[in-house]
Amino acid sequence: MMRLATVLACVFMVTGCAAHRGELDYPDREAVYDRPLAEMWPEVRGFFTRNELSFREDKGSMVLETEWRQEFGGSRISGFFHRYMVVGRRETPTSSKLQIFRITKSVNKTLSPPGNQIDWGVNRNMGGPNQEDKGQSVEDFEDRLAFPRGENGFFAESGQGQRDMVMEWRVFREVAPLLAKEENAPQPVRVAKAPDAKEAPSQFAVECGLPIIGLGKQAKPGAVLLLGEMHGTQEVPRFVAQASCQATVAGIPVTVGLELPLENQGRVDAFLESQGGEEDWLKLMEAPFWRSPYPDGRGSAAMANMLEHLRQLRAQGLDVDVFVFDHPKANGQQREDAMAGTVAFQVESSPRRFHMVLSGNIHARTKQGLPWDKKHRPMGLLLKQRLDSVVSLDMAYDTGTTWICSVDSKGVRDRLDCGVREAKGKDNGERYFVHTWDSTNAEGYHGVFYVGAVNASAPAIRLGEQGPGKEGSKSPFAREEGKLASSH
Repeated sequence: MMRLATVLACVFMVTGCAAHRGELDYPDREAVYDRPLAEMWPEVRGFFTRNELSFREDKGSMVLETEWRQEFGGSRISGFFHRYMVVGRRETPTSSKLQIFRITKSVNKTLSPPGNQIDWGVNRNMGGPNQEDKGQSVEDFEDRLAFPRGENGFFAESGQGQRDMVMEWRVFREVAPLLAKEENAPQPVRVAKAPDAKEAPSQFAVECGLPIIGLGKQAKPGAVLLLGEMHGTQEVPRFVAQASCQATVAGIPVTVGLELPLENQGRVDAFLESQGGEEDWLKLMEAPFWRSPYPDGRGSAAMANMLEHLRQLRAQGLDVDVFVFDHPKANGQQREDAMAGTVAFQVESSPRRFHMVLSGNIHARTKQGLPWDKKHRPMGLLLKQRLDSVVSLDMAYDTGTTWICSVDSKGVRDRLDCGVREAKGKDNGERYFVHTWDSTNAEGYHGVFYVGAVNASAPAIRLGEQGPGKEGSKSPFAREEGKLASSH
């Protein structure tokens, strides 16, 4: 898989050009304003003020940075914190552009790349397509605007800066018509509000992490996206949570399907509607599934954390739902038939929603046959035959670890050995992405979803009775004090 290519600069007129770009589509070109930088910048400041993204500004430099926000609306368990670095650039004497970088820091070492202690050069330029932006990299601005202060000098274990062109176009859609003084400027995108919610947040009030490249082509009302995973990683549940968040914020209601036993539906529903306290967590964990003597990864801490993330989104008024579809008492083809029937019923009952269905990668195949059973008809194949819009993706990842159950190391075939195992993959960068091919492969997959280097996730029950996040993930930036002008 090729890494994301360098974006190409292209000048747009401010009227109408953004109308052809979906909220989740990853742009393949920059948005250029048909106004001088000095005229554009006040409207940019106004955008962040209107959307309650508090910021500090380096006066006179056309640079601002927003305050730190935790992913998934303040979830206790995400451990990821984000801010935007917004840099105004002069394109020509009469045109300008914005470059927006999402600075991500974590309380753990997840984002630490090899060699992260080395400064590879005098100039760490991360500039855009025009390298005439003389040495003013996103890290240079970060050093200048967010120099460590006091005892908060630096608590984060790791971090990274990534260009966020989706955010650049969101700003452009709102600001460009104002600059052109259009009377019929497009209205801001509204999030997918839950039917029973009294109110829902604005599009910019929820932090969903870095945009997943390629998600926009799949996340549509009525579409079904099958995700065939290798159980037991931290990354796949995070991918599902981020995709759900990004789709609902873009106005698309989402239903997530999980390969959990059908009898868990009531407990999952109750947890999603709860306050997420210790008692709510205990009721969820009381189900035998979470206490299996052979935890195969589906009951991992990461899966529990994902349910907490989705609960957080629901609590804010976003339209996210979850259903379970496994029939563990059935075997072989009977189980595939039963799972497919449950998923199809859910999809047919809510045809205007985007369904994202997570299962083991054998179940997600859309072609008949397995090496040991040529007549086997996987759940994915059955759904493809019954439903109109089904896309199946296999999991792609970089080398790491996973928690799985396999045949006992001593060869005792009636006993499973569960634990951390090495998972060998291929490095395709750090960003989550979705990639589809021109046709399906031999297993019936339409493409892949990539989650970077994988890390094993132990069974959720090992978190104890307090629930996810109680081990403490308070923002390391909570006490940070700004020296620059602020806007609230």
